[in-house]
Order: sequence, then C-alpha cells, then structure tokens
Amino acid sequence: MPDPATYRPKPSHIPTSPGVYRFSDGDGRVLYVGKAKNLRARLSSYFQDPSGLNPRIRTMVCSASAVKWTVVTSEIEALTLEYAWIKEFEPRFNVMYRDDKSYPYLAVSLSEQVPRVYVTRQAKRRGTRYFGPYTKVWAVRETLDMLLRVFPVRTCTAGVYRRAEASGRPCLLGYINKCSAPCVGRISPDDHRALVDSLCDFMAGRTQGITERLHAEMLEAAAAEEFEKAAARRDDLTALATVAEKNTLVLAENVDADVYALEVDELEAAVQVFYVRAGRVRGHRGWVTDRIDDAEPAELIERLLTQLYGERADLAIGKGAKRRTKRSVDDVDHLSIDAIPPEILVPVLPTDPATMTRWLGELRGAKVRLRVPERGPKRTLMNTVHANAEAALKLHRTKRAGDLTARSAALEELQENLGLDEAPLRIECFDVSHTQGTNQVASMVVFEDAAPRKADYRHFIIRGEHGDGASDDTAAMSEVLRRRFARLACTATDEDAEADDVPTSGAVDPDTGRPQRFAYRPQLVVVDGGLPQVNAAQRTLDELGVDIPVVGLAKRLEEVWIPGDHFPLILPRTSSALYLLQHLRDESHRFAISFHRKRRSGAMTRSALDSIPGLGPARQAALLKHFGSVKAIRAASPEDLQQVDGVGPALAAAIAAALRTAP
Repeated sequence: MPDPATYRPKPSHIPTSPGVYRFSDGDGRVLYVGKAKNLRARLSSYFQDPSGLNPRIRTMVCSASAVKWTVVTSEIEALTLEYAWIKEFEPRFNVMYRDDKSYPYLAVSLSEQVPRVYVTRQAKRRGTRYFGPYTKVWAVRETLDMLLRVFPVRTCTAGVYRRAEASGRPCLLGYINKCSAPCVGRISPDDHRALVDSLCDFMAGRTQGITERLHAEMLEAAAAEEFEKAAARRDDLTALATVAEKNTLVLAENVDADVYALEVDELEAAVQVFYVRAGRVRGHRGWVTDRIDDAEPAELIERLLTQLYGERADLAIGKGAKRRTKRSVDDVDHLSIDAIPPEILVPVLPTDPATMTRWLGELRGAKVRLRVPERGPKRTLMNTVHANAEAALKLHRTKRAGDLTARSAALEELQENLGLDEAPLRIECFDVSHTQGTNQVASMVVFEDAAPRKADYRHFIIRGEHGDGASDDTAAMSEVLRRRFARLACTATDEDAEADDVPTSGAVDPDTGRPQRFAYRPQLVVVDGGLPQVNAAQRTLDELGVDIPVVGLAKRLEEVWIPGDHFPLILPRTSSALYLLQHLRDESHRFAISFHRKRRSGAMTRSALDSIPGLGPARQAALLKHFGSVKAIRAASPEDLQQVDGVGPALAAAIAAALRTAP
C-alpha cells in the first residue's frame, strides 16, 4: 500500500477556504469524498501518525495515492458538490445508506384512460400515484381487498383487460362485484375515474365526506325497505372503518413531517424513518450502514439527510416535476411521502444545522424546519421510531452480512491461500451458459470489498470466429476474457481497438474524471470450471500480456484450481474464503443463465415469425408489442395486422397465411 507521506500536500498549498476533497487510488478511482469548512485543517488530520487514526480511515489513506480538492464559495455549495460527487463516483469508503428491504406500495395508474390499482415495490413510474410504503405486503393486499368492496376499481393488467374487452366477459372480480367491469361497459370510463378519485381521497385521509355519504345511503335504503342495499352500505362502512383504524391520527391533522431515529454500535448504524402525512403515519422505511469512521450521530444524520433528500430532488427533477411551494394549514391536499416535508424531526441536529436547513429549503422551494422534539406527541412518536431502529439493528447483528470485518477476513484468507501479493479488493468472475451450443452467452460479475457491485455486471453474446458461436466452453471463455481485457493489453490490434466493447485507454476519463467502461484492473479473475477452463483463461491473459491471477472453482467438489497445477487447492468447508468464491460463482451462474433464458425465450417466441419473407426483426418487434404474443398474432385478421406500422396488405396476407399453416 502507498505511504500517505508520499502524496501528502504541503500545508501551505492547501487553502483555508471551505471546499470538497476526494482521495483516489493509483488508477484514479475515487475512494472517499468529504467536505470541510477549512480544507487545510481537515486534510491535515488525515496525515497524522497512522497509529492514531481510526482503522478504517487508516486503510483509506494507505489505499489512496492522491488527494485533490475544490474550493467553493459557501457551505451550501460544498454540501451540494459533496452529494453530487458521492452519487457520481460511489466511493467505497463513504457511508452509503442502503435500504434493508424493498417495501410494498399501493399504486394507482392515473395516467391510463381506465386507471388500475395494484401492489408494487417499484415507486418510480411516471403518472402513477403511490400510497405507502407498507411494512408487510399482506397488509397492503388486505387493505386493497377491503377497499374494493367500496371502490370496485380495476385491478387487472393490460393484457387481462384487453382479453376481457375482446371476449365481452369480465374476470372473476367482475362477477363477485369487486370490480365495476369497465372492460365490458358496465361503467363508463368517467364514472370509473370518479371511483378511482374517491379511493385516492380516502387513502389521502379525506374520509369524512365518503363515510357521511355511505351512512346517508344506508339510512335512505333502510327507510325505503331496501334492506339488502342497506346491509351492503353497512358492510362498506365497516370495511372503511377497519382501513381507517390502521391509519390512526398520531399528530395534528395539519402536520406533514418525516421523523427519524438512529441507533449505532461500533460497526454499524441503523436508521428508521416514519412518514407522517396529514397527522397519520403513511409508512416507514429502514436503513443499515457500515460506520466507515468514528463519525458522531450528528455527522451520520447530516450524511443521511444529504443522501436521501438529494435523491428525492433528483427524482423530482428527472420526472419534470415542479418544486413544491409552501402550503397553508387548511390545504387538505397533503404532500406525498416522496416530497420534502415542511418539518423534519431528528434525534440530534446535524453538525451544521443552519446550512442543512437552507439547503433543504432550496430543494423544497419553501421553508423547512429541522428540529429535535423534546416533549409532547412528537417526542412520543420519536420514541416509537427509535424502538424500531433498536430492533432493526439487533436483528442485523445476528446476520452481520455486510460486516466489513468479516469481509476483510475473507479477503485476507483468500490472499494467504492463493499466495497473492495483496488482498483482492476487486474480483471478477466469468461463466458461460448455453443449450447444447445454441444461444451462447457469458456473464461477468464484480465483487468489490467482498460485496457485489452490480453496476459493473456485464453480459456477453458469444460470437465465435464466424459469428455462429464458439466451438466449446474453453473457446467461449477465451473470447469473453479477450473482449474484457483487451483494454489492459500491452499491445492491441487494430481489430481490438475497433471492437465495440473496448473503450478508450485509461481507467478514468481525464476530461470528466468519470470511470470508463471496463476501466479498472481486478486483483483476481475467477472462472466457473476446472483445470481446462483455468488453463484456457490463463493462456488468453498471457497472449494479451495481462498479468492477473486466475483461479477456477469446480462445482462437484468445490475444488479451487490454479493454472498449471495438476492437483486442486482444497479449502476447508468452513472457510470464509471458500464461501466468498462460492458466492461469486453462484452469482455469475445466476446472471449468465438468466440472460441465456431471456435470449432462448425470445428466439423461441420469434421462431414462427422468422420464416415469413419480408418480416424482419423491427416488424416482428412491432407485431409482438401490439398483440402481445405469436398466438394473438395468429388469431388476428389481415385487417387487424395492417394496424401495425410497416405492415401493408400484402405482408399482412403473407403473415396470416404462414401462421395458419405453421404448427
């Protein structure tokens, strides 16, 4: 590892202004990003006696080979630039709050002509309104089932809706009165949208008008001796009351706030947040993060708020959303949980609360209040959130899957057993997948610090010498490694330089500072297979002039093969190094076989269309997008086929004739 003294800047060269700094390694990869009110004072603290540094900070400064800084004019500008750099470079020594699970939402697709309500874990689709997140998927499904009694809106997918529309028969929910069946005309699109609006109003907390209307209808039906209708309205009121009980009022009805709590130990920190909208808890989420340094709770809260609200602002800008303006307490259209609320309650104030408050206010477009509740209902709610954070950290301690100490031990054990010069901080694993030589593909998965780095995963389609695939697995592995490591070769042929997966030379773009594709050199290459695959991989790297250790992991006995050795390396079954290699191998196999199945499915789907003259890939894709399947295309008339762009009368007749005779 580099000696920090070799790249330490002279104190007189470091300004005393506020700014943002970044440590980078020998390849130019950013390892850590930080901000400071006084750059000279902050950077000098990293170059003291290494024995006095926190172990993780000591590892960081010893892994780095350079430090650079950018002077800014204000602390808010420093905060913004720090967030932008952390998001862009994803430094491995920065605290990154990762969600401890994905949460279910109740979604309403308002952008569709006939909106549908459904359960999802992806709350990012444009034109869709989300309620939640909920802690349990069964809770949101139970809520939806009760709401459909009162608001029988559409829940089916687009394909099911089109089939019901074509057949004139509704689905089961239409027959049991849990769907108003707009697909068969039982209700007009306008009336159906009114139902959807009522459901959204109820979920947003505007319940009084709905319950009063149902109660009046119940009394009116009872007075007219329509007892079945009155009983139905009574049951509707009971269902709504049950749903409303799950959204009890915890604060005043005009309160919109995010309530945070933090629980820390020596290695990790757990964060919980409750989203309070219109005085009710609309959902909560949790994060667990490694403590990279000895940061105090105030600094952890500052990093948390910077990351979370910076991401929300980016999402709003990406959707073309306008910044929200301040709302009056009488405005019943309260904020969604994706918005920055007017009040944020935290267990401790961040290190610079004034700067953070101004920054949040600029993101929201209105004033934001950041404070620690001391008494009253808000303090009681804070205690509840803190109890959740304590429970989350206690549960995570039993797993400790992301523990830096355990991962470091696995890397050190791997280094020792393989005789490597340094711990393999970046490992790349390759696997080949095919079905009897057809649809040949390969995968590359990347682990950094013994954890998956999915942004760097890659798929490969095996081309072969003549474009018809490789002759065997070793040839396929050789091709993949050649395409992957051509950029690291000492000399590259003109053909390599023109390949579409060989970018320009250099790990980092000198103009933008961004990492380039296939840029970083791994410390270890793992292939799925035994001695033949390992030897083939080693020959390929030798031909390219790339000096990187290679090992293989055979599935049958979990043997580790090293090039040139006639006997495998046997690691103990309890070895953390073996577990890491197995995780790598299994992840690469999963990634390869999922891509292979996708290509094979696409080939099988289009096999009936490939033989039709004049029907190329673009028109095949257009037909499949319009009709959904080959079966639906076969059932379509020539007139229906002509509705697809690029399909004329002659081609439509040819398609219909070919598919009728096809098996």
